[in-house]
Amino acid sequence: MPLHPEIARILASFPHEEPGPLDPAAMRAGEESQVPALEDRHPVAHVADRVVPTAAGDVPVRVYFDGSDADAATGAIVYIHGGAYFLGSLNTHDHVARQLAIATGLRVFSVGYRLAPEHPFPAAIDDVTGVVEWILASGQDAGWDGPVWDGGVLALVGDSSGGTVATVVASALHDRGIDRVTHQVLYYPSVDLDLDPQRYPSMVENATGYGMETAGIAPFNQFYFDSGADPQDPRVSPIKRQDLSGLPPALILTGEFDPMRDEGELYGRRLQDAGVRTVVHRYEGAGHGFVQHFSWLPEYGTALAETAAFLKEA
Repeated sequence: MPLHPEIARILASFPHEEPGPLDPAAMRAGEESQVPALEDRHPVAHVADRVVPTAAGDVPVRVYFDGSDADAATGAIVYIHGGAYFLGSLNTHDHVARQLAIATGLRVFSVGYRLAPEHPFPAAIDDVTGVVEWILASGQDAGWDGPVWDGGVLALVGDSSGGTVATVVASALHDRGIDRVTHQVLYYPSVDLDLDPQRYPSMVENATGYGMETAGIAPFNQFYFDSGADPQDPRVSPIKRQDLSGLPPALILTGEFDPMRDEGELYGRRLQDAGVRTVVHRYEGAGHGFVQHFSWLPEYGTALAETAAFLKEA
């Protein structure tokens, strides 16, 4: 099917920008300026900012819970925002975390991990790992409105580069014999940063005209590479991990017109081949970022309901 007409209309309204050097500070400020006022966001019963102590240092976390009864929670989600490792924040992805809390009924821990290039690889991975370890260690001692984690669902959910961090952290914990993560949910993940623009058909088919363009992927990831991330390292390109067995069940959502579509779907097939229960669902008419930017459209808001249903499975 063609690109969703509303997405096409919005993309056509964007001004044409000449390519040039990327300015992280200016781009971050631009993102923050677009964050809706608090009163205009999805209402969630409980939202609290806190600082989590980890081996890597203190990590800011925003916790969401939409229940009125602390005992209603049946687990926790650790949410990792996207942004090519140099963009994104607790604020820019606040709406996604709120929607996850509403859709799932679980506590959502959104992680304000450190960004490149100021914080070298693997800062983001260390921060998210530390938050998961804190959740596992804290158990019933939340300090606010019920337990941090009650021993039920413990899911890692991320979009784009956040999806990459999610599966990398799940792998790292598994390698240490910590198999407490119950699910991984990856929205259009970037799992192969070996950036040959011909490496997947979707990189060619969806090269231009669908929002994120193939030629822009390398410049956006350059800050991560400059901070020490090696595309051949499975912690950077998890599709290069040799043994995927034993990882948590996975839900991978891709977009029909996303240049990264094929690498996400291939990763899903590799997980399936390794015996990991994996669901791969391609959203027709969508490009990259459809959960973050277009979940208000009924066709893509179902991604949150699909996530909730997946997390309810044993």
